[in-house]
Amino acid sequence: MYIKSLSHINHPNAIQFVTFRTQESLIYYLQHNNIDTTDSAAKQQLEMDKILDVSKTGAILNGAVIELLMQYLLSKNNYLYQLIAVSIMPNHVHIMFEQLVPLTQIMQHVKGGSSLLINRYLDNSGALWDKSYYDKIVRTEVQFKITYEYIKNNAYKAELVDAQHRFYGIYE
Repeated sequence: MYIKSLSHINHPNAIQFVTFRTQESLIYYLQHNNIDTTDSAAKQQLEMDKILDVSKTGAILNGAVIELLMQYLLSKNNYLYQLIAVSIMPNHVHIMFEQLVPLTQIMQHVKGGSSLLINRYLDNSGALWDKSYYDKIVRTEVQFKITYEYIKNNAYKAELVDAQHRFYGIYE
């Protein structure tokens, strides 16, 4: 019962849509849901989002941690990527950017640096983020608009009371 390992597409200046999750939330999801491994990775991702958007498991991205993580992600703008949009959900993050360096380097910095920062703030240690992440290159203007709106409305759709603090977008 495990989602197939996804291959990551790395392309200079690509617009990437990436989702990464707290380790605890993904372990819970995998243990408590039957996963149809014949489904495409995109369909598996959508099914996960439906459940994890409202799940409390691994939900540590709340309160001051939202601002801490948002500032960290913004601090990497123009260095690792050109940030387009980000939504910080209680147990996962959706982010869209134009990559300036290889995707693996971006994710290593984003997940590694934010893990240290958040663990220090929460007085925790160990793995914060699941080691995997889902990425998809945004290839068309229509896909770009749909992805941007998805990220923008994700916290509102999950009916989070602090939704307005969980989103950053360059068009807002």
